[in-house]
Amino acid sequence: MLGLDPDRLRADMNRLLALLFHQGVLDEQFLQLQQLQDESSPNFVSEVVNIYFHESEKLLRNLRSLLMDKEFSDYKKLGIHLNQMMGSSSSIGAKRVSNVCVAFRAASEQNNRAGCLRALELLEHEYCYLNNKFHELFQIEQQRELAAGVRYPMHMVFAKSQAKLKYLLQMKEK
Repeated sequence: MLGLDPDRLRADMNRLLALLFHQGVLDEQFLQLQQLQDESSPNFVSEVVNIYFHESEKLLRNLRSLLMDKEFSDYKKLGIHLNQMMGSSSSIGAKRVSNVCVAFRAASEQNNRAGCLRALELLEHEYCYLNNKFHELFQIEQQRELAAGVRYPMHMVFAKSQAKLKYLLQMKEK
């Protein structure tokens, strides 16, 4: 990691975040999530995002499995999975993924299988794009921390810890 400038890496992170906001990939909810991160939990955002991707991967598999079934007719079950995906996406600020979920749900409410299949394709595309961009962002952040020699003290900030716990519980419910 020789020669990496923490300030340049911070600027790279800010440029990437600005791009994601400009493209409508993220919204202000992501900024609120970032505000919950502090020295008591320096990896809070990446941990929440990793939980999101782990759970969303399952939901996407379930959605695909339902729609690929030749005898498919359970649009209500499809809607339940979509509501979970939409809620967890909203909670991390994944705006474009959430928006696709809204369109997907509209197709499912009309029992429109072809529309659902198109929406699933778009949802998987947006999900992969988001995943790749978060991976890129967290790599830059990790490089910046290594370059800066960041060391976090071991004390806890009670109020923020409580807010984080509440946030995680709300995310789990969605």
